[in-house]
Amino acid sequence: MRKAGDTEVSILKKLAGQDPENKRHCVRFLSSFKYRNHLCLVFESLHMNLREVLKKFGRDIGLKLTAVRAYGKQLFIALKHLRNCGVLHSDIKPDNMLVNEAKNVLKLCDFGNAMFSGKNEITPYLVSRFYRAPEIILGLTYDHPMDMWSVGCCLYELYTGKVLFPGSTNNDMLRLHMELKGPFPKKMLKKGAFVDKHFDHDLNFHAIEEDPVTKKIMKKIIVNIKPKDIGSIISGSLGEDPKMFANFKDLLEKVFVLDPEKRMTVYQALAHPFITGK
Repeated sequence: MRKAGDTEVSILKKLAGQDPENKRHCVRFLSSFKYRNHLCLVFESLHMNLREVLKKFGRDIGLKLTAVRAYGKQLFIALKHLRNCGVLHSDIKPDNMLVNEAKNVLKLCDFGNAMFSGKNEITPYLVSRFYRAPEIILGLTYDHPMDMWSVGCCLYELYTGKVLFPGSTNNDMLRLHMELKGPFPKKMLKKGAFVDKHFDHDLNFHAIEEDPVTKKIMKKIIVNIKPKDIGSIISGSLGEDPKMFANFKDLLEKVFVLDPEKRMTVYQALAHPFITGK
């Protein structure tokens, strides 16, 4: 735990040191101290997290698209800062985003799982499950694109008030990913350390389910999974700007690319019409 705390402090110091004007939307780290042999971290005070904002102002219906755009832009600025500092957050979700009292400034927080980019341990349980990118579950090397996937999940959730991939297990998550985006590229399935937990030798997906009556584990082969259009799972609210909504759908399509190498980058996201408003 001590080593983890020291890593978090070194990451927080780097993020703050590279952002002297406090404009990069990462929670401001002020200092650290020891109390009864516990490491304590001191941060700026912020009002509430985005999970609380959603519950209070958008329960089951989400937030207005203009708010999603404003928060999205600030999230991408934070992600760009992380990328420039060589840091992976590894636990992006609405609970780890704080807003000020006026709700117009968002900061990414909780760097307890953050790590420096590079050769990191392959583990299938990195990132909170609903926001976990497919490359983590398959046991591929991971990098900045995994945080991008998590941000996409958050933007969908902010707009709809619903979790996009509410899987109960990693296997369930992969099924939900494919139900939206279609089959995984073969090259991903040939490289992943944990692929054999979910796919057979012919690369057919095995859905693992529990029989509700007998509680026995059943495996079901699922083939011919057809991708959906993101527009089939979200619809524009009354009064939304149709062009802005079309741009939002386009952004999500480009973020939710199964292959991390082809996923939209944070630089592309910041230049995307949904974010720029152009």
